[in-house]
Amino acid sequence: MSVTDEVLRADEAYARNFDLGHLAMPPARKLAILACMDARLTVEQFCGLKTGEAHIIRNAGGIATEDALRSLIISHHLLGTQEFIVINHTDCGMLTFKDEALRQQLEEKTGARPTVPSHFHAFNNLEENVRTQVERIKSHPWVPRHIPVRGFVYDVKTGRLHEVVEEAARKVG
Repeated sequence: MSVTDEVLRADEAYARNFDLGHLAMPPARKLAILACMDARLTVEQFCGLKTGEAHIIRNAGGIATEDALRSLIISHHLLGTQEFIVINHTDCGMLTFKDEALRQQLEEKTGARPTVPSHFHAFNNLEENVRTQVERIKSHPWVPRHIPVRGFVYDVKTGRLHEVVEEAARKVG
């Protein structure tokens, strides 16, 4: 049995007792979170969220890519979210390679040279990456200035979130 078949079997059991069909489309807590896709991050659990309370947008590295920005903009303008959070984490795979080296490796392995993805968005400093993503979100012209955008690093060994302060706040503090 494949893992996908196991997922389908689990869904059958889940659907038998499903009781969340009444939830509204907009997230109840008016929160959107951009986080890394790492399987060790149980975002809803460590943020104390239940199904229906927040939008969780995940990709490799928790990067504010064009698609992540698209989702955040829709989340706010069409579904009413009023706060955004960016979450990166310790021991992230995005710290282990450089974009160009991975591109070269993939071209050699496959013999193909596609144009997409044009970037893998690898990084070498967690806190700097969080600041970059927060700034990328805040500076988008369709993200209103009143929307708080805060960034965090989740420690995969302790389960704790550590807030990453913005550059200006670091210089003042």
